[in-house]
Amino acid sequence: MAKVRLADIAKVAGVSAVTVHNAITGQKGVSDEMRARILEIAKEMGYRQPGSGARNTQGKSLRCIGVVIPERYLAEYTTFYWKMYQEMALAATEKSCMVTVEILKQEMEDEMIVPCIAVDALILMGDTSRDYIHYLKKNVDLPIVFLDFYDNELAKDAVIADNFHGMYLMTEYLYEHGLTKLAFVGSIHFSSSIMDRYCGFSKAVLEHRDVTPAEWILEDRDERGQIEIHLPEQMPEAFVCNCDLTAGLLMLELEKRGISVPEDVSVVGFDNYLYPGFPDLKITSYEINTKAMVKVALEKALKQIRGAASGKNMEIVSGQLVPKESVK
Repeated sequence: MAKVRLADIAKVAGVSAVTVHNAITGQKGVSDEMRARILEIAKEMGYRQPGSGARNTQGKSLRCIGVVIPERYLAEYTTFYWKMYQEMALAATEKSCMVTVEILKQEMEDEMIVPCIAVDALILMGDTSRDYIHYLKKNVDLPIVFLDFYDNELAKDAVIADNFHGMYLMTEYLYEHGLTKLAFVGSIHFSSSIMDRYCGFSKAVLEHRDVTPAEWILEDRDERGQIEIHLPEQMPEAFVCNCDLTAGLLMLELEKRGISVPEDVSVVGFDNYLYPGFPDLKITSYEINTKAMVKVALEKALKQIRGAASGKNMEIVSGQLVPKESVK
């Protein structure tokens, strides 16, 4: 008899595989009625839930990996990490393991509170404070993989996008289109990803022997991750934005001022991710290969559970430039 997958149950129930996963594992975000319906369908289809001590068809123990996401990355529109978690949940079924998620509240991070989840390894998704990383590594006797950020001293077991080279390519793309007066939009010290993207932008600018005026290096968010765009008095020819959400909000602000994209000014982003409920503004962007990133993160976690030293390093996953309609 073929093994029943979460995707099979999802198809019958008319929901996503992530919703099925959350319903079966008791996670939040699923109504009681929907949970009961999914569990009934799973029972009728003969689905066997992996659990503590569960084994796969080869008789090997199934592993459970906890995914921890700081709450500041889950503000309005900021659902990129939910997308990444959904892809990880699907990838986990292929690797005969489970994933469960916990939101790291700001007070948990401030007060050094360890997530209360019983798992075999942790994947920490998104930058957290150095103090919290140090405390976590000292007080949690589990393999820890850092996804979408790194720290040279503390967070070396990491998987990141090619932020530096990706933003270098985006900036070079603008130069190729004859645009040389460029502004960077992103709070450089908010995360290692934004810092690396700024460095990629700066490399391209320096290679062209240009200088970016201070007023064209624009903050886009506060320490809690809330995004707010303030346009400079003097307009550049193009804005290089650290992510598509910032690029989209910038374009809406430009529209309010009667400034057209790309006729009057060009805009590029990063991620190539359209946020649910946000208008599709056809932003030229660098696409992050999230499917590959989550698979590598899971593989590293499983290797470390088995004690393989090869899992302990930083891996950079390349993406691709996606031209659309926001560059003149």
